Amino acid sequence: MTIKVLIADDQSMIRRGLRLILEDQPDISVVGEAADGAEAVALARRLRPDVCLVDIRMPRLDGIEVTRALAGPRAADPLRVIVVTTFDLDEYVYGALRGGAVGFVLKDAGPGLLVEAVRAAHNGEALVSPSITLRLLRHVTSAGAPRKPARTPLSDRELEVVRAIARGRTNQQIASELFISLSTVKSHVSGIQAKLGTQNRVEIAAWAWENRLVEPA
Repeated sequence: MTIKVLIADDQSMIRRGLRLILEDQPDISVVGEAADGAEAVALARRLRPDVCLVDIRMPRLDGIEVTRALAGPRAADPLRVIVVTTFDLDEYVYGALRGGAVGFVLKDAGPGLLVEAVRAAHNGEALVSPSITLRLLRHVTSAGAPRKPARTPLSDRELEVVRAIARGRTNQQIASELFISLSTVKSHVSGIQAKLGTQNRVEIAAWAWENRLVEPA
């Protein structure tokens, strides 16, 4: 199966570079390019790509607005959005993740991580650049939030899955670590999303960070 990708970035050289990286993979095809946020939203809704790569700073609509439009709670038929940017300011990271993004990757993270993020998004998983994940964990841990919610709706096993997701583990890794089947992991993830009212794995991870269910390494 070919993963269809839309690239949205206001710099043509960046779009060309991302296209070259992605189309070098046998299972990925770039189906469209957008030079600004409004064009990105229109193209995404028309082409229905499997994954949208969106820059933060773009004309007309910025990346966070695009993410909300395509993947946010008000999106009628949400798409999978990965923010790919040179800017890793906390306000951008939180804005993107809260907007419904399933990934946040820095442009200098390398081709391998970009391709991995696209495949993870297509598989219903999420990937955030490791340096950003560690900083988010440290920031939330130092903020003095309660260690865990007073009345969590999750079972002990579901909390184990949540902690693993917050550490960036894939479904396969979670299955191996917890000695359960892959289908059981997927079932747990679906149940967790329903109980927490989250749309994706990144929102599950954010919930774990905010409630200090995971300590930074």
